[in-house]
Amino acid sequence: MDDSAEALARAIGLRVKQERKGREWTLDQLAAMAGVSRRMLVSVEQGGVNPSIGTLLRLSDALGVGLPALVEPPTLRSAKLTRKGEGAVLWSGPLGGKGELVAGTESPDVVELWDWSLAPGELHESEAHSSGTRELLQVQEGAITVNVEAGSYELNTGDALTFRSDVAHSYANHGGTTARFSLAVFEPGVGAGHRTESPSA
Repeated sequence: MDDSAEALARAIGLRVKQERKGREWTLDQLAAMAGVSRRMLVSVEQGGVNPSIGTLLRLSDALGVGLPALVEPPTLRSAKLTRKGEGAVLWSGPLGGKGELVAGTESPDVVELWDWSLAPGELHESEAHSSGTRELLQVQEGAITVNVEAGSYELNTGDALTFRSDVAHSYANHGGTTARFSLAVFEPGVGAGHRTESPSA
């Protein structure tokens, strides 16, 4: 990992640990609630790995805080400014693409704003998000293909797509130039069942 990735991994680990301890949950309890292995959770809390977006979503849902809360410190300000290049890069493609979380709201109704790029030939596959999650996507440059369940959608510069993302989906660049798109994710009721209850041992 480079320095920025290491710093992000440490920050995420600290936040996960703080949220878990604040609920007086053991590692095993959070791992069970989130559906991740204890070994993975230990690695995340120690800042030793840069977890996948899927793992982060499972942890944030289990903790009831939303993904943005795990990648940035809590703030009491009424506004938060993120300058270009200061977002949290949570996905890096093998050919140089990236998924950067640039803004987000707090739970229970979480909205995330992403800046994505896919190099020619890159593919990002996403597991189903929590029930009711929706995504809104607009291509800024190039062209991408979005696959949602049985549907495949070809989007060119300026095209937009709204879809349910509580099913498996993917974004792919089959073209010859880098594609860039903005993505908003709406995840309603994050942590509605986890805020006050304690997980079973």
